[in-house]
Amino acid sequence: MPGFVLLVKVRGDGDPTMRVGYTVTRKIGNAVVRNRIKRRFRALAQEVLPASGVAGADHVLIGRSEGLTREFAQLKADLTRALTKAAR
Repeated sequence: MPGFVLLVKVRGDGDPTMRVGYTVTRKIGNAVVRNRIKRRFRALAQEVLPASGVAGADHVLIGRSEGLTREFAQLKADLTRALTKAAR
């Protein structure tokens, strides 16, 4: 996806909780920019993961530079599409 890379790994420990992590490299920008992207990812995960996430898995969102400028609705659609691909 243009705004992020999604990694999903099923833990296999029998615990159905979904965990999520965020990472943005220094190549994207300074600390202010990286934190802004991570705040957008937190809001995005809070809206999308409960309905579309993989139960019992770790989800990692790796930020790209378009994660800051892309419309939130488009990021939400991208994450939903990525989670349906990962669920297969």
